[in-house]
Amino acid sequence: MGEQLGFKMLGPLTVRANGRALTVGAGRQRTVLALLLLNPGRIVPVDTLVDAVWNSSPPATARTQIAIVIAALRKTFKAEGVTEDIIVTAHPGYRLRPEGHSVDSVDFARLVKDAEADVEQGRPVEAADKYAKALALWTGPAFAGIASPVVEDEAARLEEQRLNAYDDATAVLLELGNDQDLLPELAAVVREHPLRERTRHHLMLAQYRSGRRAEAMATFREAREQFVEELGMEPGPDLQELHDAILRDDPSLAPAPPVVSTDVLRSDAVIVPSELPPDIPGFTGRAGELALLDTLVTGRDRQQGPAFGLITGIAGVGKTGLAVRWAHRSAAHFPDGQLFADLRGYDEDHEPTVASDVISRFLRSLGVPSDRIPPEPEALVALYRSVLAERQVLVVLDNVRSYAQLRTLLPGSGRCAVLVTSREQLEELVTWPQEARVHLGVLPEPEAVELLGRIVGVERIASAKADTGRLAELCDRLPLALRIAAARLASKPHWTVRHLVTRLNDERRRLDELSQGASRVRAGFALSYRYLPEEAALLYRRLGLLDVPDFAAWVGGALLDIDVPDAERIMEDLVDAQFLEVVGVDATGRLRYRLQNLMRLYARERAYEEEPEDAQRAARERAFRTWLTIAEEAHRREYGGHFSVVHSEVPRRPLEAFLIDELLDSPLEWLEAERLSLVAAVEQTASLGMDDLAWDITVSAAVLFETRHYLEDWRVCSEAALAAARKTGNLRGQAAMLHQLGGVAQSYRRLGEAHARYNEALELFERAGEDHGRALNLRNLSILERFRGDLDPAMERLRAARDILRQVGDTSSEAHTLDNMAQIELDRGNTDLAMKLSLEAVQLMESIAGGNRRGAAQTIHRLGRVHLARADFEQAEKAFQQVIALATDTSDRVGLVYALLGLGESRLGAGEVDAAEETLSEALEIVERIDSPLVDGRVNLALGEARRRQGRLAEARERLSAAHAVFVRVEAPRWLEETDRALALLEGDSGDG
Repeated sequence: MGEQLGFKMLGPLTVRANGRALTVGAGRQRTVLALLLLNPGRIVPVDTLVDAVWNSSPPATARTQIAIVIAALRKTFKAEGVTEDIIVTAHPGYRLRPEGHSVDSVDFARLVKDAEADVEQGRPVEAADKYAKALALWTGPAFAGIASPVVEDEAARLEEQRLNAYDDATAVLLELGNDQDLLPELAAVVREHPLRERTRHHLMLAQYRSGRRAEAMATFREAREQFVEELGMEPGPDLQELHDAILRDDPSLAPAPPVVSTDVLRSDAVIVPSELPPDIPGFTGRAGELALLDTLVTGRDRQQGPAFGLITGIAGVGKTGLAVRWAHRSAAHFPDGQLFADLRGYDEDHEPTVASDVISRFLRSLGVPSDRIPPEPEALVALYRSVLAERQVLVVLDNVRSYAQLRTLLPGSGRCAVLVTSREQLEELVTWPQEARVHLGVLPEPEAVELLGRIVGVERIASAKADTGRLAELCDRLPLALRIAAARLASKPHWTVRHLVTRLNDERRRLDELSQGASRVRAGFALSYRYLPEEAALLYRRLGLLDVPDFAAWVGGALLDIDVPDAERIMEDLVDAQFLEVVGVDATGRLRYRLQNLMRLYARERAYEEEPEDAQRAARERAFRTWLTIAEEAHRREYGGHFSVVHSEVPRRPLEAFLIDELLDSPLEWLEAERLSLVAAVEQTASLGMDDLAWDITVSAAVLFETRHYLEDWRVCSEAALAAARKTGNLRGQAAMLHQLGGVAQSYRRLGEAHARYNEALELFERAGEDHGRALNLRNLSILERFRGDLDPAMERLRAARDILRQVGDTSSEAHTLDNMAQIELDRGNTDLAMKLSLEAVQLMESIAGGNRRGAAQTIHRLGRVHLARADFEQAEKAFQQVIALATDTSDRVGLVYALLGLGESRLGAGEVDAAEETLSEALEIVERIDSPLVDGRVNLALGEARRRQGRLAEARERLSAAHAVFVRVEAPRWLEETDRALALLEGDSGDG
């Protein structure tokens, strides 16, 4: 049989061999495999598979496509060493043979059945173990990410089985007395499934047995409200009976309580412990977080049982400081004392503190004699909770690493409060009130500067405001780093703030500068890093190798060369461990993550220390090649081909088709989401000598830079990649980047500079034997010559470019070249020939497989201009309306303004002055948000004419004057003449007035 495979569907669908995740293709393959896994050993008819894939609307070739999918799956399995067919043909369909392979749903069903047998035979401990193993097989919703109604129905059925197993397991654990431990998860399941009566019954019982009688009653009241509101009925008899039993404190509900001798609690004197460390000097800000923690003592029913608060955050963010500050501020609410313990979950020199040792110390602090503290763990915890039951004590537990470490330190009842600090999320700990779960971020800039001032001195800081702001940013506004920097300044009065900023500006020295003395930033990071799982530590290190500001999960997949779902899981582990931050969801619906600068520097240190240089370079290259793969595809989808682009021969990193489709549902939106990271990737690849990657990413992203008018980004990328290509003598790369810089200069209307850049590019393309690039430069040079009025040379360049573009098969660029030829004939007044060329360009653009929305918009726009020149205003308006729809769909703001301008001019020509004025005013609003001077002037010119015709002469003069100023600045003589004529007409109207 060969290799054994593991199929997982209780979560995202995955297939593994020897611990490696296999790549199962796009949506159809995953859907077909899902149906076969749902019926292991049974025949699944082809018709059922067709219905699952196409949802009752199959194409004529559906059965053939299913056969292709099956063949692809078989090929994937055989490539992993599986010698026999796992999927066999069996009339009227296919059957998956699970023998010798593992299927998690089959394992789940077997474990649940065995657990049920253990329950029937009175073996609750064994049953609990089997239920736990069964439920651990679930890693998320079944078949997550597969969009098929048939599969979704089956996933819902499996989810119901999971919930039933969870309820059965909970019943066993309640029988074993695990009431307190069950509370957090039970509460979460009830929130997710509020109408499951059995789960809510278990929650109420666990709450009652844990001394939370009031909470149990609240849980019932909440159930009754939801049942009546959503179902129009009362809760069932089991819930009603439990409610009544709790009301009368029915003895049958609770297990026998631990027996605690009253002699144990007797003490010669009442002791009120006050163990809090000193308040933090110079504590700054955190007003919002302190207010959230105040809910532990205000606005809640003190009879609801103990209050639990949690402060999380990265090392050095000030968790302990906030906890101590709040504890001192709230001490009056706890007249029976304040207990404090450092559980040393992240201590370099000591093992984590044992909970039983903490309890023993707490009991002595609370007045229990040492000789009466029992050695047995269960008796110790029982005594601790009994002592606290009637007291109002604050328990602060600092540096907790896991829920298991603090579980026995939580009071079971009474009016106490517990405040925990941790670098972990501690999902098992349910905070009460809910607002008391506080995630601590870095300080806002004003508070960071204030903290520096409190330590260094306000006057010294105030005299160097800009440098102080920079110092705060270099410290990531992290309180620990800020305090270290401030202490260094305070101890060295001869240093200026700028001197320290200069030292910290060097990334190679920054962690050294902030890791001196007892408070060490690097040491804090190291302690957290030590406890990361191996794969999380590897991803963290490799993320530090990138200079990008933020990234999506596929970047992690590229760095580790694994599937994106697996990378996302590891990234979420890093988020939970406070190594990564989630910065939001981008336009493609993907979560974006980032490393704070100091965390990135530490990650890079670890990578340099722990990984060979070739592994570092390979990881970086995979990430950069993936950016190139997606950016190139985004450009291709936006243009319907490789329009105006000459690519390098860098190998692309292939991605699954379904992932590409998801990311590039809107290509420009993906490019927008990645813009800053693409710029950073270009700069980093250029600095690392990866010149082909640098210039190829730049040309692939140029569609975004040009369409959204990010001209500075375009320039920065082109110049960085040009410098890298020059360093290696890469002629094609140099030529491609000079071509891009010509486009930048042209967009800025620096036409002389653009002409020089294009000529340099043309020469290098000729030297490199690159005909495609030569044609693109000829076309762009012709545009500049047309601007200067040199129409004959411009037409000659266009004809030469058209012939080459036909030879190399760049249909989009050929259509664009015909479009420019039409404009020249329009300039000559040959409207018939302009119409012929324009229609040919439109037809050629429409012939491109997959379409070219931007190219179509440009050619239809030119056609509209021809109609306008022929005074066919109705046809012109139709053309410009088409362009508006295309530009809106692609978020092409520059194209949209030109289309609105044409529409406004068409309406002016047709005498629809008010409609024209409204359209041109809309164009002006967009112009003011982009930097495109020529269209700015033309919109103002047309709007001035519209307002002149409306009789709004002062407003017309304002618009025409604005147009005149623009055309002078960009040296546009033709449009200056038009503006002067319009101003003369305006003066004539004013004279008549």
